[in-house]
Amino acid sequence: MTNILLVEDDQKTAAFIKSGLTEERFSVHHAVNGRTGLDLGLEGSFDAAIIDIMLPGLDGLSLVEQLRSAGLTMPILFLSGRKTVEDRLSGFKAGGDDYLVKPFSFAELVARLFALLRRSQPNAEQSQFTISDLEIDLLGRKVFRRGQEIELQQREFSLLSYLMQHSGRVISKMMILEQVWGYDFDPQTNVVEACICRLREKIDKEHSQRLIHTVRGVGYVLDEKR
Repeated sequence: MTNILLVEDDQKTAAFIKSGLTEERFSVHHAVNGRTGLDLGLEGSFDAAIIDIMLPGLDGLSLVEQLRSAGLTMPILFLSGRKTVEDRLSGFKAGGDDYLVKPFSFAELVARLFALLRRSQPNAEQSQFTISDLEIDLLGRKVFRRGQEIELQQREFSLLSYLMQHSGRVISKMMILEQVWGYDFDPQTNVVEACICRLREKIDKEHSQRLIHTVRGVGYVLDEKR
């Protein structure tokens, strides 16, 4: 059964979500404040989390930052009454994977949750990819170049795995925003460029063969032949 961590202080909203997800055959573990949510998140094994931003004790952004710092990679859906682009960006920067504005329909919540769960599951047919001397293990969440392990942050790993699964194909910035950040719009920020820059520092800087390439005006490609 799929285990979901729900951190929501509004009892009516929490009951609405928990009841609906239980009917959808999810197992829901509910915390009413940020501190309890953090404890549950660190102690339990969850497939995904739904976290309100405005929480007593510890706000949702700080909660997610601490979960990510502890190495937890489960997909996280933020709930919030705040709906500006800046608010959504704050959620993504804290480590969230999606952002749903209150009030929301339960159908949309479930659709977004299923989408996050699908994206978090490795390809069942292939979980390891190799390009030149670069290797990635999706199940073990490990990356190696010339046999040396490279430490990547969650978003860096997601971006690299997406590029490797489509190696040789030019991927547009919008495709990356949709698949890695979950955006269905261009936030007019340089989050993709910044993440690509960090990947190059870790993947290519110490090697004569560059694997991550920019195709000006089009996007990016991971290719050993360019």
